[in-house]
Amino acid sequence: MDSHEEKVYQAVRQSQEKEAKQKMREKAKELQRQKLETIKQGGKGGRSGYSASSSNFNSVSVPTVVQDSTQATEPSRPTYMKSFGPSKALKLGSKNRDVESFVDQLKSEGERVSSANQNSNSVISKNNAQASSTLLPNTENVHLKFEEKIILTAGRGGGLQNMEVTGITTLRVQDESCGMIRIQFKNDDTRGIQLQTHPNVDKELFKNSCKIGLKNFQKPFPVNTDIGVLKWRYQTTDEAQIPLTINCWPSENNKGGCDVNIEYELQNEDLELLDVIISIPIPSGSGGPVVGDCEGEYLYEARRNTLLWQLTVVDASNKTGAMEFSVSGAHISDFFPVQVTFQSTQSFVRLNALEARLVESNSIVSHSVETSLTTDKYEIV
Repeated sequence: MDSHEEKVYQAVRQSQEKEAKQKMREKAKELQRQKLETIKQGGKGGRSGYSASSSNFNSVSVPTVVQDSTQATEPSRPTYMKSFGPSKALKLGSKNRDVESFVDQLKSEGERVSSANQNSNSVISKNNAQASSTLLPNTENVHLKFEEKIILTAGRGGGLQNMEVTGITTLRVQDESCGMIRIQFKNDDTRGIQLQTHPNVDKELFKNSCKIGLKNFQKPFPVNTDIGVLKWRYQTTDEAQIPLTINCWPSENNKGGCDVNIEYELQNEDLELLDVIISIPIPSGSGGPVVGDCEGEYLYEARRNTLLWQLTVVDASNKTGAMEFSVSGAHISDFFPVQVTFQSTQSFVRLNALEARLVESNSIVSHSVETSLTTDKYEIV
């Protein structure tokens, strides 16, 4: 073998060895991750009548206000890593031995690899610390969250193109003694709200008596876990159901621009809307709006070419309000779409949780309720 061929052979061999070592390192790290995930899963506790895989409703992420309580962060969930494909070097039942041999070889090559036992101890300690801090502050052992979001599109000349309200009720049991319960709901809504219970919830029980309970009443709800039990949907084109109407009326003036009058009206006086922001687009190059009368506060964001009309609270005591402004070099169509955001501590649907009772003794268990309504998309086009 001449010198050139020998160099090529050595280069190829070194590249193959380097690649094999890299794959070995990755495999060792992956096996460690799998072992740690097995330890995490093994510390979750006993069984309940609710499977984790079937409790995933489409949740609504919104700011909330708790009745006599404050909201806490949901405990983090483990991240599951995608495993590698099958390998002849790995056999069922020999995973721990493979991990140790890989780790020993990596250590001999100078790699820093932490001990699996040390990692497992730290994971167990971390899980125990999390379990001790999962109780939400200022809430009862049975806690319910009513979360809603609204999507609305209305025409600038009037008329409701579409309005949809979706919501979900989640249950959190914070003490094992309260796991086997049934919750009495009250539905006073006559607008044709579509209700749907979770597959693990007794559908006939809710249909006949408006109670939420597990199909297998001898098993408890899981502890310290937010479980979706009921969701609903309401869709309409009835203008009377719009919670907050917006009337934006631009008109051309004799100065080559537009004078704009915009007003709001709270149609649903049962609601108290918080942090209301009405966003009106302003044409670029106009120099910004000149605001005259304004109820509430306003802010012009030049970078976004948007005028923000801000109202801290809109309720029955100030159900209407108006703002006037002028813009040079503008046309009537420049001021649409108008977008609105708000939140509320009352729900749109008339659905409430009255009480919670233990299945065996029928005794009442104290419960707390947290309600929130927020906009997902609310615009006048």
